[in-house]
Amino acid sequence: MNPSLTVGIVGATGAVGQELVRLMHERNFPFTTLRLFASARSAGRTIEHSGKKYVVEEAKPGVFAGVDLAFFAAGGSVTRALAGDAVKAGCLVIDKSSALRQEPDIPLVIPEINPEKLRAHKGIIANPNCSTAVMLMGLWPLHQLFGVKRVIISTYQSVSGTGAEAVRELEDQVQAHVAKQPLVKKVYPYQIAFNCIPHIDTFDDTGYTGEETKMAMESRKIMGLPGLKVSATTVRVPVVRAHSISVCAEFERSVDVEKARAAVAAFPGAELVDDPANKKYPTPVDFAEKVKCGVGRIRKDTAFENGLSFWVSGDNLWKGAALNAVQNAELMIRENLLKPQQG
Repeated sequence: MNPSLTVGIVGATGAVGQELVRLMHERNFPFTTLRLFASARSAGRTIEHSGKKYVVEEAKPGVFAGVDLAFFAAGGSVTRALAGDAVKAGCLVIDKSSALRQEPDIPLVIPEINPEKLRAHKGIIANPNCSTAVMLMGLWPLHQLFGVKRVIISTYQSVSGTGAEAVRELEDQVQAHVAKQPLVKKVYPYQIAFNCIPHIDTFDDTGYTGEETKMAMESRKIMGLPGLKVSATTVRVPVVRAHSISVCAEFERSVDVEKARAAVAAFPGAELVDDPANKKYPTPVDFAEKVKCGVGRIRKDTAFENGLSFWVSGDNLWKGAALNAVQNAELMIRENLLKPQQG
């Protein structure tokens, strides 16, 4: 354990940044000093947690001297502008954005799946996309048992994945509906209250969105399966917090539902909630602010020869972002991996 550890959070005033501050305290993360960084307009703001007050500093080149570990939660442009400066200052960067996830020399890590990749870092660790991380809490234990070869995914993603402004938009639209007033749209191209929008990120020339492409590319990298076939449809739904994902997976070996349930129940990242006869299955409300992701509705898929269908719900701000980053950092501290390994 490091006797003295200075931790920084870049993007500390955003939704994920605030969750990082919270988790630092609630999980008794072993920092000696915590420094919070954000844009120039937020500099000087005071954030209080657990009786401690922190003054937000401007995130800019030169501020990382003396910082041992920095969580970046401010978007790809900030990562591209500042991560290199932090690494040069001797700081380990754990980045939430998508900017560096597909760089071949930057590990993309979920600690329950590929923790060994943490040893290969050169100063930066990438955190996966929220929907990818939640989905893999159900798929990985089944892959270990049966060997996955094809996956079809539909997501039901909460508005908190877009940010605090989107949460306010959902709340305002619900209130406007009740008051029989016009619903104002600012964040999304369509009304989000009482609606579903099959559009997350931008469309490419194939008709898929960036979010859908991320799920495919990141799953392959994290699982070490470059040939994995993935087709995803990502959908924004009027849920405040926690994403849910429907998965249909085809496997190399014959599947067994009871063995699948046992594998999920034994997996450290998942909680098995699978008793449909008694109306027990995961929901986003039940898995908001929970460390594990809920997995249920495991059944034989009727379209694939060796297939299983299942449902996952998990907190996009925790396992999908802040918690996964913190878990990576906790493991690296225990294994003394904050500095790049020689050789």
